[in-house]
Amino acid sequence: MTAHASLATTAFGTSESATARQLAGTAALLRLALRRDRVMMPVWILLVAGLVLTMPGSLESVYGTAAERADAMESMNSNSSMRAMYGPVFGDSIGALSAWRIGGYAGVLAAVMSLVIVVRHTREEEESGRQEMLSASMVGRRAPLTAALLAAFVANAGAGLLITAGMAGQGASGALALGLGIAGTGMLFATTAAIAAQLTESARLAKGLTAAVLGAAFVLRAAGDAGSAEGSSAATWLSPLGWQENLRAFAGERWWVLALVAAALVAQGVVAYGLAGRRDVGMSFLPTRPGPARGRIGTAGALAWRLQRGAVFGWTAGFLLAGMVFGQMASGAADIVGDNESTRDIIERMGGGSGLTNAFLATMTGLFGMVAGLYVASSVLRLHGEETSQRAEPVLAGAVGRLRWAAGHLVIAFGGTVLLMAVCGAGMAIGHGGEAGALLGACLARLPAIWVLGGLAVLLVGAYPRGAVAVWAVVGVCLAIGWIGPALDLPQAVMNLSPFSHLPKLPGAEVSWPPLITLTLVAVVLVAGGLAGLRRRDVIG
Repeated sequence: MTAHASLATTAFGTSESATARQLAGTAALLRLALRRDRVMMPVWILLVAGLVLTMPGSLESVYGTAAERADAMESMNSNSSMRAMYGPVFGDSIGALSAWRIGGYAGVLAAVMSLVIVVRHTREEEESGRQEMLSASMVGRRAPLTAALLAAFVANAGAGLLITAGMAGQGASGALALGLGIAGTGMLFATTAAIAAQLTESARLAKGLTAAVLGAAFVLRAAGDAGSAEGSSAATWLSPLGWQENLRAFAGERWWVLALVAAALVAQGVVAYGLAGRRDVGMSFLPTRPGPARGRIGTAGALAWRLQRGAVFGWTAGFLLAGMVFGQMASGAADIVGDNESTRDIIERMGGGSGLTNAFLATMTGLFGMVAGLYVASSVLRLHGEETSQRAEPVLAGAVGRLRWAAGHLVIAFGGTVLLMAVCGAGMAIGHGGEAGALLGACLARLPAIWVLGGLAVLLVGAYPRGAVAVWAVVGVCLAIGWIGPALDLPQAVMNLSPFSHLPKLPGAEVSWPPLITLTLVAVVLVAGGLAGLRRRDVIG
């Protein structure tokens, strides 16, 4: 009996010791991750929470009475295009309308935040070679993954707590449900990114795979909600974004939906940890296929295109489809607004006063332009990523100069925005059923402001690479100003902080060339400054 007990104790102790070895160094890696993300993480948290917390005030200014809110609820639920974009409305309180209007998009932002954090501290560390050095010391096999998921948990918990505290005035139960739903969505895609980081051999592919899953979840949710005003479609329930929606914050909360999120978290976590324990550092389950025996990439520009073509194709398809959807919605803009003068005033402040349809189209082209700012920033920052991962150094060691190397990526970054806005204009023309020239011109008129954001990214990458990540904060501020500034009727001095506020409100308004030329010149100066800095400084090793 004693021998059996001793054997069991020894076996249990061995298992416990093995688990401890697997997680050795987790605390140190978590501290390192939080230190590295000490700027990026608070910016993301404030962006996710800030978008939610500003919504009740803007909605109160638009729908001041219960009757107006009830009419808005009925109008939105009867419009399949609006349901596809935002989901159905489950209640007519300010809290319920806020959860409807921004909850889903806040969940998407939390998911993007999570995938960036997890891939940054797992696959990117392996790709750069830093993880191999760390693993040579007292770091367990599963410690990096655990630290990355804990860092994502800290970020999502911070956003969830801010949302819960800020929305408590609309109802404590609903605020808690909204905060948990958004944070849960973020953590769900954190575990999705953890699986992708084990499957793929590069951080770029891991991010792309996770983003593809997120995009599929959004499409499923949109397709389901377009066909059902109650969120009961099978397609909606197949999407994690549909789970957040069906939690029904501020509208008779369904707490049991959180059990679905928890089960999915556990299931994906088990898969991620299982995969992490079955591969070597730097390896993957879906290795990159070897290239041809003789190289086909002869220029720096061709290499840049090879690295970024997937992102270009994905963004282009998204802009085309979204343009068609919003173009179709523009035909029913009057029905969406109804007799609500406050809503009409907000749309006209965003898009101009040349008729409601033109104002709606101008508003949409402005929002597409701001989203294109995300593309140009990410594309320019690919230069920084190539440097920090030490892939740029072998290229520059040959006959390729720094400016030529950078030019390949910048052509794709800035030229890609032209492509995105052109297909957006074409999509809106298809959906709206005409005015192709006016809509194409309206979309292309957003380019100077987009290029200013891209120029700022080039300046930071070239002259101050350690602060390159700050460009996301600038883009986030511009998005926030353009999205919620008109609803809050912010002072013009604040609105002018965004380059998009200086553009003519097309279609419908007169084309004003001075701001377009000025913003283009500003972008040129920023790019020139960035390239001058890149030429003078050392390459990051």
